[in-house]
Amino acid sequence: MTMTSSPHRPSFGRRTYQEVGYVFASLFTAIVGFVWTVAFFMLGTGTLVTALGFPVFALLLVGARGLGAVERGRVARLLGTRLPAPPAPVRAPGTGLWGRITAQLTDPAGWRAVAYHLLMFPWHLISFVLTVTFWALGFALALLPAYNWVFPKYVGWPGYRLYDFQRDGVHHVYYLAHFWQLAAASLTGFLLLVLAAGLTHASTAVSRRAAAALLSA
Repeated sequence: MTMTSSPHRPSFGRRTYQEVGYVFASLFTAIVGFVWTVAFFMLGTGTLVTALGFPVFALLLVGARGLGAVERGRVARLLGTRLPAPPAPVRAPGTGLWGRITAQLTDPAGWRAVAYHLLMFPWHLISFVLTVTFWALGFALALLPAYNWVFPKYVGWPGYRLYDFQRDGVHHVYYLAHFWQLAAASLTGFLLLVLAAGLTHASTAVSRRAAAALLSA
């Protein structure tokens, strides 16, 4: 495993945004890997009473391996960690199609790839939700002084309306309109962005270690 990125880097450097891109793309790859794994596992289990179940399981492992190769490529390009590919399944010479199928079924790297797609599916979903939430909220607050003029000009509010509700006949409303309110909101946004960068780095560190443990040689 080759590390190409420094463990100490600026919170808003190029690598951070590559990590954000990795998390965003993980939503799609995690869904594909999970659906492939569950669908073929269920199909293989349902047809295991016949000989058809064995090639279905073999196809499951082949697809999991292929998706694992895609994941290793994403880890290398976006997270700066190059992972060696696991060895190919070993089969006895001259055994034909059945030999290839049995070799796939006894391939530990294929089963580890299946475990990766199952275990990392919820993690990638959680990472995506947290990343989107913290980065979006951080940018929205940090840049509020730059676009707060939109609310009095086009909405009729004196500034961004933080809340507006009635309770016990009393109307409660709060706007962010004064300089100190906007400054406090902007500072909170920058703090959230720093937190978002750290959260993204921590979540991708888990993904990096999981890929090294389950998808690599």
